[in-house]
Amino acid sequence: MIVATIIDMNAIAKPQGCTNFKLRHLTRLVARLYDAEVAKSGLKTTQYSLLSHALHLGPIRPVDLAQAMGIEASTLTRNLKPLMAEGWLEQKEGPDARSRLIEITDGGRKKRSEAQRHWRSAQEKLNERLGVERVVALHAMIDECIAVLQADGEANEGELDD
Repeated sequence: MIVATIIDMNAIAKPQGCTNFKLRHLTRLVARLYDAEVAKSGLKTTQYSLLSHALHLGPIRPVDLAQAMGIEASTLTRNLKPLMAEGWLEQKEGPDARSRLIEITDGGRKKRSEAQRHWRSAQEKLNERLGVERVVALHAMIDECIAVLQADGEANEGELDD
């Protein structure tokens, strides 16, 4: 009887469906909310993230910035161009003739601050819709899963949205 109960509990606890699909679906829904809010500042969420990383980590070498953001160097180069064209980021000479550093400008700080207000609004809307307790639990579970996968060498991303 005890063995049957254990087997039944394992059957109930077994995940149903594809974890990857479920996570991607959730990510798309959450991203839509953030994208819509941050767009009110004239930025994409990826641009807001890049400005945030440059603010917190800069001046920083592009290769280190790409690594900190968990993106390819070519993606970073492509994403830097419009922000540099707007004057929100600038590329300066590094410690030697071959190196360059990315740094946020005063205009970039102002634009990031504007976008951050919209990002916070998105976070508050998500907290309202899901409930703060659920969001806190979700963050804890995500952080735990990231730690486990990184310990196994599966994931190498960093995020500095706030």
